[in-house]
Amino acid sequence: MLKARDSMIGSLVTDALELAKAANGNSDAKSIAKVVLTSDSYRITALNRAREAALAYRIPLLNHVLRVAQTAVMGIEIGKDVTLGKGVYFVHSLGVVIGGDARIGDRVRFYGNNTVGTAKDNGYPVIEDDVWIGAGARILGPVRIGARSRIGANAVVLQDVPPDSVAVGIPARIFPRKDTDEVAL
Repeated sequence: MLKARDSMIGSLVTDALELAKAANGNSDAKSIAKVVLTSDSYRITALNRAREAALAYRIPLLNHVLRVAQTAVMGIEIGKDVTLGKGVYFVHSLGVVIGGDARIGDRVRFYGNNTVGTAKDNGYPVIEDDVWIGAGARILGPVRIGARSRIGANAVVLQDVPPDSVAVGIPARIFPRKDTDEVAL
C-alpha cells in the first residue's frame, strides 16, 4: 500500500510541475505554488489521483464519492476506469466528459466542453502525449489520436489520427501539421 501512496504523491508533484509549465511557461516555485493553490486543472487531477489511490486501496465507495464531487463541483466527468497521464491540463474544465476506459497521455490539453468516449461498450479512445483538444471537440469510439496532434474546435473524430496531424470538421478530416518543428510542451 505504501507503493500506491508514493505513486500518488509522485504523480501530484509531477502534475504540479507539468501544469506550471503549461499554464505559466516555467516551473519555478512561484509558478508551482500558483498552480497548486489556484488552478482548477490541478484540483481536478489531484481528485483523480485520490480516486486512483482509492481504487488501489480497494475502496470503491470513496472513488465513487470523489467522482460525484468532481462532477458536481468541477463540472467534469471522468469515468472510474479512465487513465490520465502526467500533467493533463484542463484549460476550461466545464462540460468535459471522459468515459469508459479511455487512456489519456501526458500533457494533453482539453479546451472545454469535450467528449471522449462513447455511450456504447465498443471501445474507447487512446489519446497519446502532447495532444490539444479544441473547445467542443468530440472523440468517439475506439480511435487512437497520435502524439502532438491537434483536434480542432467542434471537430467530431471517428477515425484514427496519425501523430503530428490536425483534425477538423464534422466528421473530422485529417491533415499533416505544418508546425511540427515546434518544441513539445
